[in-house]
Amino acid sequence: MSTAGEANFPTMIIPRGTEIRVNTHGQLSIKTPGNLVIQNSGVYSEIESTNGSIRIEENVTVEAVSIRAGQACFIQGTLTAWKVHAKKITLEDRARAFIMLQESEHLELAKSARLVGNFANEKELFFMMGKFSPQLKELPGAVDMSGGSQPREISENVRPTTLKVPAVTNPGTPTEEQHLLAAQVALEKEIMRADLSGPESEALREVLFGLRERNVQRVGLTWRDAFAEVRNPSENVRNAYDHLEKYFGKVS
Repeated sequence: MSTAGEANFPTMIIPRGTEIRVNTHGQLSIKTPGNLVIQNSGVYSEIESTNGSIRIEENVTVEAVSIRAGQACFIQGTLTAWKVHAKKITLEDRARAFIMLQESEHLELAKSARLVGNFANEKELFFMMGKFSPQLKELPGAVDMSGGSQPREISENVRPTTLKVPAVTNPGTPTEEQHLLAAQVALEKEIMRADLSGPESEALREVLFGLRERNVQRVGLTWRDAFAEVRNPSENVRNAYDHLEKYFGKVS
């Protein structure tokens, strides 16, 4: 495929059956029937190998909403994902993975690897986040959530946050944070539907991004109009609507 005098650049082959899409937020979605090796850092929406395996190579940082592999997911670099589904998930030496939901039959970690998250399903996540939602609200403002191990320096003019022991709430009554979390989980599942139209998907994603960021003002301004775009609401949409209705009914 090369002629004399041409530079020897790598050849990229897109096999038959591969689907590549870009959403309005500039995130790639890749679905391929065979093995997929990621050698370039990036932010993705969905990554799927229908029948093969996915490998994230060393010194590569990947962020994705969903990763699905028919066989295995091998991580040598760094992965941040909402959900990873594979028969086997392997973290090799010095690999880092921040996975909220992992669905796998086998999980292998090298001694120097690090795994954060690792909930088995949405129910576990909902329970834990809801149970400790008061502690999440009390996180000091000086905590660096960008992944660094060192806290940011606190200015002399900033008073340290006082740790409060929250009152015990009735476990049968969802808290405000639980309503937001439940709505987010429902919408995370909803946007995976293949039969959503473009306007429906974009409207729900707008609400979902606000929920992920806990930008309550943004969600409050958009969620009713966004849900009105959905012609045939599924159970997930109805659940998300109910939780947002209860949340904004409480805070209004």
